[in-house]
Amino acid sequence: MPIRADFTGTWTADLVASRLRGQLPGEIIASVVHSEPDLHVDMTIVAADGEPTHLAFDARSTGDPIVNTVLGGEWISRSRWVGHELLIESEVSHQGRQLRFRDYWSLSEDGRRLTMEHRDDDLAGQVTVLERI
Repeated sequence: MPIRADFTGTWTADLVASRLRGQLPGEIIASVVHSEPDLHVDMTIVAADGEPTHLAFDARSTGDPIVNTVLGGEWISRSRWVGHELLIESEVSHQGRQLRFRDYWSLSEDGRRLTMEHRDDDLAGQVTVLERI
């Protein structure tokens, strides 16, 4: 069995290394508590005008569904390991549209860089690169 990454820590986005869709924020900070199979994330996204948005969600790498309320919407998420990456798959109804997200999380070998990459979903091509604080 491969060694599973531990994403626990406080992270800040490297906005230059990231490829974000939409308006570029001023800052992204994430606090992650990861005790396999449970993952809890508290994130603050500070808009360019300084207005913060807070969101939090939970995941379990067992593949069991978890329902989170994120930004006022009900998200149904399932997570599982795909090799060394944690795949968090979510479905949400937002403004009359059904959205699907496939967010692959990976950790650099030195544990200092967390990459969240969207593949084959409604945010395909978005990559958020975070550095451990």
